[in-house]
Amino acid sequence: MEKPGKKLKKLFIIIGTTGAVYAGFRYLLPLVAPFLAGYVFALLLRPSARFFSYRLRVTLRGRRRHVPVGVVGGVELLLVLALLGGLCYHLVLKLCEEGKMLMLQLPRWLEAFDCWLTGNCRLMEEAFGLRQDSLCRLAGEMLADLTDMGRSAAMPFLMENSMTALHFLAKAALVGLVSFLAAVLSLQEMEELRDRRDQSMFRREFNLIGNRLVQTGKAWFRSQGIILCITTALCIAGMLLIKNPYYLMAGIGIGILDALPIFGTGTVLIPWAVIEIVSHEWRQALILLGLYLVCYFVRQILEARLMGSQVGLSPLETLAAVYVGLELFGFLGFILGPLGLLLIEDLTEMWAGTLSFRNLRSGCREGGRCSGFGPKKH
Repeated sequence: MEKPGKKLKKLFIIIGTTGAVYAGFRYLLPLVAPFLAGYVFALLLRPSARFFSYRLRVTLRGRRRHVPVGVVGGVELLLVLALLGGLCYHLVLKLCEEGKMLMLQLPRWLEAFDCWLTGNCRLMEEAFGLRQDSLCRLAGEMLADLTDMGRSAAMPFLMENSMTALHFLAKAALVGLVSFLAAVLSLQEMEELRDRRDQSMFRREFNLIGNRLVQTGKAWFRSQGIILCITTALCIAGMLLIKNPYYLMAGIGIGILDALPIFGTGTVLIPWAVIEIVSHEWRQALILLGLYLVCYFVRQILEARLMGSQVGLSPLETLAAVYVGLELFGFLGFILGPLGLLLIEDLTEMWAGTLSFRNLRSGCREGGRCSGFGPKKH
């Protein structure tokens, strides 16, 4: 039986660790995020950058020198960004083209809506014995008032949010520049950074946090990739069931939208189902609503199971961590919640003296003692 003092010590360690992890995510992470992103880019580019750096040489003052690895990595990163920029440019052009087609189709939809509304108003007039066109005029006045209200509220909204958008774009450009420079400098100083980390008095914490970041990041990308493939396949099958001629494009688009934060399949499927209900297309509406429910539950179940199985949490722990993370940090809490829970568990065990360095890196062999941070027992 453990002594009360030992339990109290462990309780204080848990409370302190939880507060430190929360404060780190809330206040420190936004400040160091560009540098962490730059370091991650440097790790990804390091193999290819070192390969080309040792094989590319320039002559300076009669001496042959290797091209600095930071310069090579910077050029590679610029090429990747240029490729992504080109893809985004073509995507924006495609969206503008689709938007133009939508605007051309909009008057027809408005005309159809007007006919539907007028017909239903006249049916209600006949059913309740009202004066002819009384409901039609009332509906027209209500729509005109709604239009005026929308116009009056649109200008202040646009003026206020335009400044917010400009501020966001300026901050995003600054963060991107800092991340790019951090990636180049991290590539150039990678060995020095590792030496300083290994010689630091906090090397255990750095190793633990780094390992957990890598493990949780891999689990997140893998789980999201699996869910994206399953959701896309389900959406394509649903589009085939309603006999949509653009089933492939629509299914892929809805699947990608589901992977984005805040958005989901309901962003498209629910309004689409409502339109089908208004048009009395009950079969299509039922299929679209069923597809939304299936995709929703598939994501909720698979996220908990896949993330939990890959990072060492049970489905219930993962679900609770995701929920708490979303409440505390917004949509980023999906990954910060499980990561925070793992860090709290690992740091608590390490600071309590029950977790060794080999546990953190490769796991202990059953029946044996790992070489820990403290003195070994012989």
